[in-house]
Amino acid sequence: MAGEYTWALDAASGVFKNHALSTDVLFAALAKSKFQTFVKPIAGYGKGKGDTITWPRIKNLTEPTAGTFNERDRVPVDTFAMSTGSVTVTYYGRAVEFTDMSQLLSAFDLKDAIQKKLRAQMTLTLDTAAAAAFKTAQISFAPTTLANGTFDTDGTPSTTATQNLTVAHLQVIRDYMMDTIHVPGWQGGDDYYCLAATKACRGIRRDPDFIEAHKYSGAEYLETSGKGPNGEIGKVENIHIIEVNHTNALSGTKGTGNVLGEAVIFGDDAVVMAVAKDPELRVAIPGEYGTQHGIAWIGLLAYGIDWNTSTDGEARIIYVTSA
Repeated sequence: MAGEYTWALDAASGVFKNHALSTDVLFAALAKSKFQTFVKPIAGYGKGKGDTITWPRIKNLTEPTAGTFNERDRVPVDTFAMSTGSVTVTYYGRAVEFTDMSQLLSAFDLKDAIQKKLRAQMTLTLDTAAAAAFKTAQISFAPTTLANGTFDTDGTPSTTATQNLTVAHLQVIRDYMMDTIHVPGWQGGDDYYCLAATKACRGIRRDPDFIEAHKYSGAEYLETSGKGPNGEIGKVENIHIIEVNHTNALSGTKGTGNVLGEAVIFGDDAVVMAVAKDPELRVAIPGEYGTQHGIAWIGLLAYGIDWNTSTDGEARIIYVTSA
């Protein structure tokens, strides 16, 4: 498009900014990212709001032994407690420099190519940052047999995994989330989501229980597995499984003999994102009389886990990994 790479002057000195691309760049990153889809932006935060955002969290009320009271009694009064979470935004970004000669002699549009590569780099970088927030979960799970494993609840994985992820492990985790720590389903529903490394997905795909579960989903289902929305390979009970082939986000070399691929299973309100400045592309004012050029992507943001706790009714994420 004619105006796609038009740079408007932002200031008399400093940098030029492609304002039209700022929103497009962020949307492009979100579309190709696996983790960003499940991150909740903090409403009301942005430019002019300081470098740290703190959000309130209301703890659950205790269920009474009996919810009844007598006619002339005062209505029993419960007290509620609040806690807070907070993140501090920081700059994210990288730049590429090139010379005027390389641009003049190149057979293709060098600026166009660099911008595309910077957008791809930004997607991976922000995906890794979001994944790091998911992996700060206080509860981790290490598979130690084909059908079971060990939960650690102090924020530090201390059990060594000896098996790759299987359907039986997902069932154990699902029941733990549903019945022990009562994690709310994604967006008010009953489903959970699992972002799993390719290695972990292979363990699930090889599991006869996974094949059996999808035997009647249509003859073409297993053949097109992994090509669905956002790379979903299937659903086990009420857990949607999405493959992540980005090893900086989720490792495929955990446990004894690198047997385990990492995964995170979560419900609603798992990770939040504070954005003071959407990532945007910027081009430096040419230096050395126009012979030196540079393009960068820069954003001011942060990711944080919403409930950094292992408490029943508050924890939202199980991190499958190994000591």
